[in-house]
Amino acid sequence: MTTEETVRMANQIAAFYGPYPHDEGVAGVLAHIKDFWEPRMKRELKAYVAGGGAGLEPLVLEAAAKLG
Repeated sequence: MTTEETVRMANQIAAFYGPYPHDEGVAGVLAHIKDFWEPRMKRELKAYVAGGGAGLEPLVLEAAAKLG
């Protein structure tokens, strides 16, 4: 999977949870990533965020910060 695909998928999740109250949206993005993404995908997302996270939606950035 490319970085562009990871960003696209993460932003799609954020778009789904965007209408939710902020805290619920962050929790929803975080839960989805924890429950459905492979460890490799989670590592790639965390590394991308550590490098600045350009193009990621704010909900993704907040959720990724809480990713274990």
